[in-house]
Amino acid sequence: MLTSTPTGRLQEYQVIGRHLPSEANPAPKLYRMRIFAPNTVVAKSRFWYFLGRLRKIKKANGEIVSLNQIHEKRPQKVKNFGIWIRYDSRSGTHNMYKEYREMSRTEAVDALYQDMAARHRSRFRSIHILKVVEVEKAADIRRPYIKQLLTKDLKFPLPHRVGRSASKKIFTAHRPSTFY
Repeated sequence: MLTSTPTGRLQEYQVIGRHLPSEANPAPKLYRMRIFAPNTVVAKSRFWYFLGRLRKIKKANGEIVSLNQIHEKRPQKVKNFGIWIRYDSRSGTHNMYKEYREMSRTEAVDALYQDMAARHRSRFRSIHILKVVEVEKAADIRRPYIKQLLTKDLKFPLPHRVGRSASKKIFTAHRPSTFY
């Protein structure tokens, strides 16, 4: 049974579909969407969900021309992503822009779903991703929680570490100092 929540890690798919050809329209217009889904079945389902709302096309009178998985070009590089979403809350529909610092678009969208679930109690089915953009310039970043990570030579001190040396005894008469 398929649920609407993503069970595993999300992948990004490019789905291209169209209205079925007819005598009135032998070459219908193609529609392309980039969809984040856990598998191809959910990706096709989301494609028809959105296309049914944007155009008067449903699965019964349409066809999927191609379905490709999109892979990240540089998966080892940390990037900043801006994501525009529209989501339904208990009080209404809201537009939102959020920024994430992740390694790939799919990880940023996964972080978005986790963040929206934590902060707004929003479900997977009620979040519509409008646009995902890699923010390349530091001047274009809007959110202060991402701006603070862009400083040069950023370090994260670990003050509360317990030193383990081979020469020390395991049991001592005084408490060990964990601050250096």
